[in-house]
Amino acid sequence: MRRCSVAGVRVASHVLGAVRTYSITRVCRKYNGHAQQTRSFPAQAAVTPQAERDFAAPPSPLSPTAPTRPDPYTLLAPQLAQLRETLLSLLGSAHPGLSEIAKYYFLHPSKQLRPLLVLLFAQATNGLGGGWYLKKWAAECEGAGGRTEELDKPLTRADVLNDWNPNMPDHTASFETSFSLRPPRPPHQPPLPPPVPSANDVSTLSFPPSLLPTQIRLAQIVEMIHVASLLHDDVIDSSPLRRGVPSAPAAFGNKLSILAGDFLLGRTSAALSRLGDNEVVELIASVIANLVEGEILQLKSVHAEELGIAGEPTVGKESFNLYLQKTYLKTASLMAKGARAAVVLGGCKDGEIWKEIAYAYGRNLGIAFQLVDDILDYESGEATLGKPGGADLQLGLATGPALFAWEEHPEMGPLIKRKFQQDGDVELARDLVRRSSGVERTRDLARTHADKAREVIALLPDSEAKGALEVLTERVVKRTW
Repeated sequence: MRRCSVAGVRVASHVLGAVRTYSITRVCRKYNGHAQQTRSFPAQAAVTPQAERDFAAPPSPLSPTAPTRPDPYTLLAPQLAQLRETLLSLLGSAHPGLSEIAKYYFLHPSKQLRPLLVLLFAQATNGLGGGWYLKKWAAECEGAGGRTEELDKPLTRADVLNDWNPNMPDHTASFETSFSLRPPRPPHQPPLPPPVPSANDVSTLSFPPSLLPTQIRLAQIVEMIHVASLLHDDVIDSSPLRRGVPSAPAAFGNKLSILAGDFLLGRTSAALSRLGDNEVVELIASVIANLVEGEILQLKSVHAEELGIAGEPTVGKESFNLYLQKTYLKTASLMAKGARAAVVLGGCKDGEIWKEIAYAYGRNLGIAFQLVDDILDYESGEATLGKPGGADLQLGLATGPALFAWEEHPEMGPLIKRKFQQDGDVELARDLVRRSSGVERTRDLARTHADKAREVIALLPDSEAKGALEVLTERVVKRTW
């Protein structure tokens, strides 16, 4: 067994003992602009008033020059490629057909934005949390449960956890005979963790940048949940295409697509339990509930009469609040809670600002992302997911551009009420949006959320990962994909 030395788990501040640290005193404001709270947080550079105004990152003490702003995908290209390859091994089933459908969307190019956010926030915060030394120790010490190979080991005996699989005869139980009682295995004795560092140890950003195996696995889990939601959404929406190729329902049918989505969620639940962090389990489990709640909100807006909840749509704040709530539940929740979970896995404790930054960033970026996605359905002939332009209208959905256009053109109201179902409704609605400022106002709203996402990460120490997160806030508004 590998020897787990206490010295081997000290955080980067022990290696960079000469690195100067600063204390940031920052007024943290709530989104509504009311109650203010002043706190001090350890970091590597002070936030100047000018930086607060223009969101420019302060110089890093690790470098005499201003930090770079790398391309996010280039920065983590090797990790994303490996993540995609190893992810497929988590999807194997005793039923080859089920494995094929579960892997279907993973075999086609995708943006991988959600796992990218997980990995970027891991690199941008690892070393800062008060529990980092324990997380790093668990990732290095055999038997502590945080190494890559240990995340693949079942917590329950394999023949209990898995149904009969002819490809795994030694790890599953056959049904040819009745199941016999087997003696319990001796309990696992985990190694003792190192002593808590002294209060004089100041947490600093891990150098060189690092990713823990648990954080890489979390990135895979987040992408699996996203793909499971796509499988279910494409059944509900009867989508013929996804990313320019036949959707899973078109290729395999609705029933198998639903079952494949459920299978993915089952696999993610098992993988999630092995991360060994209750807060992360709670966060990601709540995302799955959010996805369902968001879909229900969308169904209400389209099928209210069939569901017995018919009501007159109203122009203005109420409709927009429901639209943004649905946007958070269906899109931003996974980004926000995935980023927060990554920081928790890096050792961030209650009372530390880092996981609050991650959540605020992910929530704002996710809403901005979806707002632009809704714009692209009007601006381009091809929507972002390979569906024809105007797909949202054809589904009966009134998104940001249509809701803003409604304020300027009252005749949009009857179209929204009847879900654009009459002949010519979709074309008329698109024309009303073109003759309004709906697209511009939706983009302005997206820019507001993206700017806020960039603002909240000003508290992070300078690093390439932080620079990449800043780049994302700009690209999400300007994107055409």
